[in-house]
Amino acid sequence: MIDTRRLRTLRAVADHRTVTAAAAVLYLTPSAVSQQLAALEAEVGHQLLVRDGRGVRLTAAGEILVAHSSTVLAQLERAEAELAAYAGGAAGTVTVVSFATGITTVLARAMAALTLSSPGIRVRVRDAEGDESLAMVLDGHADVAVAVEYRGAPRDDDQRLSRVALYAEPFDAVLPRGHRLYDCERVRVEDLADEYWISPYPGNPCHDVVTLACELAGFQPRVAHSSDDFRAVAALVGVGAGVALVPRSALRGVHLPDVVIRPVAGSPATRRVFAAVRRGAEQHPLIRPVLSELQEAAATASPDAD
Repeated sequence: MIDTRRLRTLRAVADHRTVTAAAAVLYLTPSAVSQQLAALEAEVGHQLLVRDGRGVRLTAAGEILVAHSSTVLAQLERAEAELAAYAGGAAGTVTVVSFATGITTVLARAMAALTLSSPGIRVRVRDAEGDESLAMVLDGHADVAVAVEYRGAPRDDDQRLSRVALYAEPFDAVLPRGHRLYDCERVRVEDLADEYWISPYPGNPCHDVVTLACELAGFQPRVAHSSDDFRAVAALVGVGAGVALVPRSALRGVHLPDVVIRPVAGSPATRRVFAAVRRGAEQHPLIRPVLSELQEAAATASPDAD
C-alpha cells in the first residue's frame, strides 16, 4: 500500500526540483524528505529520482507515479469535501492568496458578500503575485488563488488544479503628457518601439504580457526601469523616464496629472484572471461559496473590456 503522505512529498520534490526546496514548503527537514522518498521507493520497488546538477529529476517510474498522484490526491480532496459537507454547517477559515489589484477588483467585494451569504466563513487574505499564488495552493499554504495566466503557469488541463474563470482586462498605454502620441485616441504598440520602457520585474506575470505584446509588434522593449508597483510605474512615466503598458484596473481612481492613458489599438495585451483550487476541493462547503462569490464579484466589477 502506497503511503499518500509520501506521494505528497514526491509531488513537492517534482514541483520544486530539489529536496531542500520541497522540505521548506512541507515544513520538514531535508533528511525527513529523503527518508520518505527512500521509503516510497522501497514501497513501489523502483528508483523514482536521480540527481541532476544541483537538483533532482524524476525517473520514468517517478513520472508515472507523479501522474497518478495527481488523481489520487484530487480524490482525497473530494473525500474531505464530502465529509465536511456531511458534517454540515459551513464554518471555518479559507485562505485566499491574490495579487493586489485582484484583491481590490474582486476579492474584497466577495468577502463583503460572504459576510451576508455565509457568515460562518472567515476569509484570510495573503498578497502575492500570480506566479507565486498557484504554488502556494499546490503546496497547501493557501486554499484558493486569484491568479493570472503567465508563461510557465500550469496548463488549463493540469490535473492538480481546478480553475474558475473570473475576468479579462486589457492593458492600456501610459504616456507622459506632451508625448508625440498624446492626441491619438488609441496607441499602436509598434509605434512605441523606439521608446524606453518601464516594466514589472521578470517573474511578474504582467512582465510576460508586456514582453509578448512588444514581441508581437516586432520588437524587444528597451526596459530602462523596473517596478512591480503600477503607481510607481506611472510616476516614472510622468517624469519622462519611458512609456508603459499597464492593466486597466491598476491605475483606476489614482490621480495622475502628469500622464495620459490611452487604449491600445488592434488586439490589446490582456491579462486573464482566474481562481484556482486543488482539484477535488472545489466542492468543499467552505471553498464552494468563496468561488461562487468571486465569480459574482467578477461579473459585476470586472474592468471594462474597452
